[in-house]
Amino acid sequence: MKRFFTILLCALSGLAQAVDKPNIILIYTDDHGHADLGIYGAVKDIKTPNLDALARSGVVATHGYSTAPQCVPSRGGLMTGKFQGRFDLDNNGSALDGFNKETTIATRLQNAGYVTAQFGKWHLGPPNEITRHGFKHVYSQHGGQKFAANMTIDGKDRPMSDLSPEAYHLDGCSKAAASIIERYKDQPFFLYVAYRGPHTPLDAPQSYLDRFPGKMPERRRAALAMLSAIDDGVGLITSTLKKHHLTEKTLIFFIGDNGAPLKIHKTDSPLNGDAGGWDGSLNTPLNGEKGMLSEGGMSTPYLIAWPGTIPEGQVYEHPITALDFAATACEVASITHQMNLDGVNLLPHLTGENKTAPHETLYWRWMAQSAVREGTWKLLRGGEREYLYDLSNDREEKHNLAKQHPEIATRLRSKLKIWADTLNPPGMALGQMAATWNDYFDHYLDGKAIVSTPGKAAKAKTEEGMQGWLARNGTLSQKAGVFLLTSDNKAQAPFITRSQLKLQSPLSALLIIQSDTAGTGGVAWRMEGDKDFLPTNRVAFKVNAVSGWQIYEVQLPAKGKMIHLRVHFPLGITQIQTLAIKDAAGKVLLSLQP
Repeated sequence: MKRFFTILLCALSGLAQAVDKPNIILIYTDDHGHADLGIYGAVKDIKTPNLDALARSGVVATHGYSTAPQCVPSRGGLMTGKFQGRFDLDNNGSALDGFNKETTIATRLQNAGYVTAQFGKWHLGPPNEITRHGFKHVYSQHGGQKFAANMTIDGKDRPMSDLSPEAYHLDGCSKAAASIIERYKDQPFFLYVAYRGPHTPLDAPQSYLDRFPGKMPERRRAALAMLSAIDDGVGLITSTLKKHHLTEKTLIFFIGDNGAPLKIHKTDSPLNGDAGGWDGSLNTPLNGEKGMLSEGGMSTPYLIAWPGTIPEGQVYEHPITALDFAATACEVASITHQMNLDGVNLLPHLTGENKTAPHETLYWRWMAQSAVREGTWKLLRGGEREYLYDLSNDREEKHNLAKQHPEIATRLRSKLKIWADTLNPPGMALGQMAATWNDYFDHYLDGKAIVSTPGKAAKAKTEEGMQGWLARNGTLSQKAGVFLLTSDNKAQAPFITRSQLKLQSPLSALLIIQSDTAGTGGVAWRMEGDKDFLPTNRVAFKVNAVSGWQIYEVQLPAKGKMIHLRVHFPLGITQIQTLAIKDAAGKVLLSLQP
């Protein structure tokens, strides 16, 4: 009996400690440009009253950064609190093996007694496996298609399986999140609300579009409408907290995953005809866009609020990073063991206890780009190009000072190299600059005009949207964050192809796909000197017609230089989340990525 009461007292003590811990909410937006929060005052057409109120109740971080200018790596860093290059998650085409071995912030908080829940876009593997990363409840709706969920929109449990949309996806995530607050109002909870907006496809319902009348690009109207839906959702979440007297018991972070994709020209193409175009959001006044380590690609909307603990009405100008979320969350949850995180606990800096900058330096590496910020100085590299900016009076990165201050450039380059050599794989760049990013650097950082050729615009947009891949016996399109390959007929299976390659073997292919038809897939190739595809130059794999994503890793026993590649799929419709061709070291040489 004595032993029973001892166990009971320990359990009650642990429960009491858990109840005393603050709730934590992380709201993450997708391709959300720096300009698009009303409180920033950068543009006049944005309407975000609930986010503005959240900002006034806490902190506006004017120099808040993502960890990458692309979805997958930025989310991997966010969820682990470690720079994603430490576990070989450098881009959307990277394998998830390293991430799958890491401990997420959700797992840490779950082990500390928190109820954990994920809503919206995951993009770090099959949605039906999100629970293995520490989330008890999952409602991964991020588009108009079926999605994986083990809860309904009103917070009731269900077996993890496909669920048809119960609402517009942005509204659905907000309502589901509010239902979890209602359900667990007496327990500490961690909510990760990852809105797929204003990322393309731009799919706001008419009711939200009608909030923005008048003459403007339709893509801009659609982005404003999606952001208005997100703002409504933030209002629902904060009002639900207030209803249950949880406002002062809840720490909220609001962060964007990277800058807006402008595609240089901000072309107002039809919403249903260019899923990979400009998403309508703006990075004003910052230079550059998604896919660049410039300010426009990396500095995102960033708000922090904890009324009663963090003083309200702050504009915080020291540089901080999305990696700081995990470190801060661990601190408030009293998690202090086995951390090894790259971020810092921001609370002492935001409460005024610590007046110093949270970071002496911030570092980034993405593909062939890398950057370091130390104080107001920023060194940015793209391939062999190098730029040095003093952000104290040149936040727009218009004046390259590398020649005027070679000693500063040398010092920062040395620090960047030392840091980059600790990554996996090491190095300040992973391969050569792709043509797209060379164009972006030419336009934004070197002031060169990039002009579309009249008469070829439609073809160029199609090839850009499909990233150089062409479909045969089928149609390749993009929807809800994935590519769809749809058969044209019932006789010949579809495939996608890339030519004019120079890929040195040995090579491997990583595919994450979902097919509505069982059958055989395959990878075929043509080597330098081959006039045709030889039967020996093909590796087949079995494709199952099952719900959920299937992962295939295919070794390509080629010898020499590969110049032409085909990836075959079964008849019907195949969803492609990831397709990546890698070298022997695991470096992605070629990919198809949303």
